[in-house]
Amino acid sequence: MDLTAHALSEGLVNQLVARDAALAGELLGDDPRLEMRVVVRLYPYVGSGQTGADQPRNLLWAHPSDIITPFMSSAPVPANQSTLLAAARRALAIEAKAVESLLVRLDSRFADACQVCLDCQGRVVVTGMGKSGHIAHKIAATLASTGTPAFFLHPAEASHGDLGMITRGDAVLALSNSGETPELVLLLPHLKRLAVPLIVMAGKTDSTLGRAATVALDVSVPEEACPLNLAPTASTTATLAMGDALAVAVLEARGFTKQDFARSHPGGSLGRQLLMHVEQIMRTGKALPRVGPQTRLGEGLLEMSRKGLGMTVVVDDGNRILGVFTDGDLRRALDRHLDVHGVSMSEVMTSPCKSIGPQDLAAEAVHLMELHRITALPVADEQGRLIGALNVHDLFRAGVM
Repeated sequence: MDLTAHALSEGLVNQLVARDAALAGELLGDDPRLEMRVVVRLYPYVGSGQTGADQPRNLLWAHPSDIITPFMSSAPVPANQSTLLAAARRALAIEAKAVESLLVRLDSRFADACQVCLDCQGRVVVTGMGKSGHIAHKIAATLASTGTPAFFLHPAEASHGDLGMITRGDAVLALSNSGETPELVLLLPHLKRLAVPLIVMAGKTDSTLGRAATVALDVSVPEEACPLNLAPTASTTATLAMGDALAVAVLEARGFTKQDFARSHPGGSLGRQLLMHVEQIMRTGKALPRVGPQTRLGEGLLEMSRKGLGMTVVVDDGNRILGVFTDGDLRRALDRHLDVHGVSMSEVMTSPCKSIGPQDLAAEAVHLMELHRITALPVADEQGRLIGALNVHDLFRAGVM
């Protein structure tokens, strides 16, 4: 093939891929293994009659590392703060409108979809392709963490062995904007054979997937946030929101509690807040500051200092809690000019006082301290006897607050 010199081609292409005509000439010949590639730079003497240089097929094969750089059909619009913010606001407004439009579509079909999840004896298999697949991943994770066993199945892998992951007793939740995703359509005969219920979230319920579904939920949007109306943006947001609505409705129907949630989130601060009990972090034995009601204030202060809890608990002969003496009580005693060697603990203690049980959640201790603006709590058994104590530093060390 011979390329003749032309102003247009010279303007678009700057240099020939082959830096050396001799190198290009070494690759002359009808070699079927060679293939034509995209011209990115054109040698200025193409079309001049040089035998080696007039073979762009071989020249481009000689330098396959030169790859064309995509260019835009029009110059980009200069970005400034106002245009960037305007684009962001427009995108958010479109997506907010897409989510709001789902409210009027919540009807008996949505309730039926929830019932499919509640009746499922196995797991909810969530699947989707492309961007819908990313949303499916998140919905599966939300369901699994809120009491509905679920996992994500990649539809492209399903026909290569992963179909075995779907068993009788499962339910399938398929996401597809078009409702015609080929990889999902291929699953339909298998689901029918297993009699597995199918929930479909689609932008077109009158589609192959929508017609085959046990329940089809409409997640269509009037437009994408993408200014080209091409990139999945508002449609994926609407699908994600519908998936969250499904998970929350099923969660409440199951009577799912904070403790149930914590059992599936044992790691991190959330798990510690919801699973750790007071008895796991409270101080016991000789580490407990305690004095009798007739103990002198001076001795009580020494007990507070030795144990370093910021308080001492006042107990009777049966170890039942009568009150507490804290740093705040000390300031009030000094304001009254009381004799620390003459006054007893029963005269300056706070009674009755706040306490907590050993089986209470550590998070409840945090709540009591914040509510009553205190920094330490005695721990009492059912008979009101002192069995432990803790302060804010203990809770911080345990990662509860």
